[in-house]
Amino acid sequence: MTEDTPPTLYARLRSDIIMGRLAPGRKLRLETLRESYDVGTSSLREALTRLASDGFVLAEGQRGFEVAPISRAGLHEIAALRLLLEEHALTRSFAAGGLDWEAAVLSAHHKLDAHEERLEAGNAEDIPAWRRSDWAFHQTLIAACGSRVLMQTHAEVFDKYLRYQMIALTFRPEASRQEHRALRDAALRHDSAAAVAILRAHINAGVAHAMDHMEALTP
Repeated sequence: MTEDTPPTLYARLRSDIIMGRLAPGRKLRLETLRESYDVGTSSLREALTRLASDGFVLAEGQRGFEVAPISRAGLHEIAALRLLLEEHALTRSFAAGGLDWEAAVLSAHHKLDAHEERLEAGNAEDIPAWRRSDWAFHQTLIAACGSRVLMQTHAEVFDKYLRYQMIALTFRPEASRQEHRALRDAALRHDSAAAVAILRAHINAGVAHAMDHMEALTP
């Protein structure tokens, strides 16, 4: 057994929760996790406590831990918070971004578009790579906002939003691809008003699509 460092173990557990491998409401029994992740109890407790503080896990006192549940209200709340943060960050970033930022946007979108093309063709194996490239593209769009705290907070909320998308196991590759292209073009024009409108439609459509495919969601 290896005594995995808490930050590394934290990242592994967090990824498994976001990707839906650890399902909402699942009891996180230490003895089972020790075997699955080949780690010690102390590292597990530390990582799970950190995940609880981030809202991905519920601490049940003496009863242990469980994966945070999902709900329709939760999805709406996370989506609204993501939109609030991303709209503000986009406006600041579009005003300050220069040539290097434009080049980074083009590069990030090129990777994302390639993965969405594969998803559109039915290649489900590309989902993890799509997830990374989607996150990177949206982070790049706001990278010139001038606030590390804003970007970090957005990244945390984005992961919680993404968790719902991954649990739904459903995507809108064709529509999403068009929306991402429109966001790229708005970025190159530094048109924050257009980008905000596109982003609102993008997130609202994603929420509606997830709702239609998540029968397990509670009110």
